[in-house]
Amino acid sequence: MRRIAVLASGRGSNLQVLVDAIAAGQLNGEIVGVFSDRSRAGALQRARDAGIPAFSLRPRDFDSRQAFDDALFSLVDSVQPDLIVCAGYMRLLNANVVEARPGRMINIHPSLLPDFKGLHTHQQALDAGVGLHGASVHVVTAELDGGPVVAQARVAVEAGDDAASLAARVLEREHPLLLATVAGLLDGRIAIHGAHPCFEGEPLHAPLQLGADNALHAPST
Repeated sequence: MRRIAVLASGRGSNLQVLVDAIAAGQLNGEIVGVFSDRSRAGALQRARDAGIPAFSLRPRDFDSRQAFDDALFSLVDSVQPDLIVCAGYMRLLNANVVEARPGRMINIHPSLLPDFKGLHTHQQALDAGVGLHGASVHVVTAELDGGPVVAQARVAVEAGDDAASLAARVLEREHPLLLATVAGLLDGRIAIHGAHPCFEGEPLHAPLQLGADNALHAPST
């Protein structure tokens, strides 16, 4: 069974999706640790409620971002994860941390990357007047939200949307997107070689798309 570490800074709704799927036998993996930069993150309590080891460190207790990342990933490495999932983890990672773990780290981001990196993505989408928004799972690199995109879920922007209503609809698709991507990585249909995602043994030249059936499909050509 593959070992999963989760990094989260917030309430942990994406973490809960993985916890529930494992409990239901829908995901052949084990979450072996949850890690946070915020001691009061809801994700930590969700982990404890599920009997998962939970760890937090405070960035202000360290002299530099590098020192914090080194300490945090020393804890991550101690649980020997096969896959590291950043699920609402709000800190940019140092390049050496990422480069030491090639092909093992993914992040979920609430936009159709490469559009709308960083924070406030839903408002960014509304301000840009786009008709499609959504969520992406991408390979973690040292560039903020800049790694190759593995999979996406698209959400139509509706007339009258504000950031809150759009965020709620994106979250409904974000959860199955993360679950399907993690499942694909665990069963080998999706692989990451260095920073290059593959699907069913072939290099992925465009992101997989989450269908209405909550399964991932190769992009149409």
